[in-house]
Amino acid sequence: MGKNKHPIECSCQRTEREKQETLISQQKHLDRVRRLKAEGFSDPAMLDWTFENDNGRSPQMHHAHRYVEQWQTMRTENLGLLLWGGVGTGKSFLAGCIANALLEKDVPVLMTNFPTILNRITGLFGSDRADFLASLNAYDLLILDDLGAERGTEYALEQVFAVIDARYRSRKPLIVTTNLTLDALKHPDDLAHARIYDRILEICAPILFGGENLRVEKANEMKIAARNLLLPDNAA
Repeated sequence: MGKNKHPIECSCQRTEREKQETLISQQKHLDRVRRLKAEGFSDPAMLDWTFENDNGRSPQMHHAHRYVEQWQTMRTENLGLLLWGGVGTGKSFLAGCIANALLEKDVPVLMTNFPTILNRITGLFGSDRADFLASLNAYDLLILDDLGAERGTEYALEQVFAVIDARYRSRKPLIVTTNLTLDALKHPDDLAHARIYDRILEICAPILFGGENLRVEKANEMKIAARNLLLPDNAA
C-alpha cells in the first residue's frame, strides 16, 4: 500500500518497447561511429579504404582481417604492425581497412602522418605540447602513415621520437607504414633515427609489401578507359 507500482506490460507492449530501445541503441552506435570517423582520419579519402572496397589483389590483406578479428588480444598485448615496402603497394590502404573496420566497432582510431603532426606540434611548449601528445595516445590504435616522408631536420626527428616514445610508453598498439626497407630500419645511419626505429621494431611486427606499384597500374587502367571512351566506336 502506498507504493507506486509499474503497470504490467502485455507482450505486444513489451515487444514495441524492446523494438524502440533497439532502434535508439542502433542510432547511438551510428552517431558514435560517425563522430569517431570524423575525428579519426587526417584525409577524408581514407573513409573509402575499407574491406568492402578491396580488389582482392593484395596477398597481405589476410593480415588485416586477422588483426581486426583478434583486436582484443592485439590491444591487451600491445601488438602493432610495421607495413613496409615499395611505393604504391597497398600499405596505406590496408592500414585504412583496419582503421575503418575497428571504427565500425566503436574503437577509437587515429590515422594520420608526421607532416600533419609536425604542423600541429610546432609552436607548442610545456603543458600544451604534453596535452597534444596525450591526445594522440587517447586513441586505442594510432596509425602513422608514410614514415620517412617527413623532414629530416634535427627538430623534426626530435618530435617524431617524442610521438613514438610517448606511444611506446602508453602501452597501446601502433601501426606504421613506410617506404623504407627493413634493412634501413634495422641499420640506420645515425643515432636519431636509431632511437625512433628501435622503438617501432620493438612493438610492431614487420610485414613486407612487394609486387607492382598499384597506383601506376591503376593510372594506366584509367588512361585505357579514357581512351576507349574518347575514341570513335569504329576506331582501330
